[in-house]
Amino acid sequence: MKLGDYLAKELVLPELASGTKSDVLKELIAPVGVKYPEMDTDQAVRVLLDREKLGTTGIGDSIAIPHGKLEDLEQVVVVVGRSLKGVDYDALDHNPCSIFFLVLAPEQVAGMHLRVLAQISRLLKDEEFRKAFMEADGFESLWQLIKGV
Repeated sequence: MKLGDYLAKELVLPELASGTKSDVLKELIAPVGVKYPEMDTDQAVRVLLDREKLGTTGIGDSIAIPHGKLEDLEQVVVVVGRSLKGVDYDALDHNPCSIFFLVLAPEQVAGMHLRVLAQISRLLKDEEFRKAFMEADGFESLWQLIKGV
């Protein structure tokens, strides 16, 4: 499985502007609403915030992998975002998060959801990848880096 199979170019955000967890989630979801106008983006944000109440998805090393399941979703959707200044995301290591991989999955396909999350986790354990992610110069460089993984 390649993570690139679940990525869409218009769902890569190289310069997040938000400074709080809830605002980052809204900013990450916004382009999903454009690409999939039938999606209830407010509901998606509520699902993500509810998941955060169970425990933070800020896993440390400046990484957050917010995720949730939606009933009306047809396929797994991955959104990638980068905050150059970092966001206070209540991460496990108490440091700001800069690397965001948001995963939305259909309610009925738990297996695929878990495989995508596992692939993202494996990718982000690679310190060289994280460094290249943060140093990518603008949108096109970031897109080229992640589309093939």
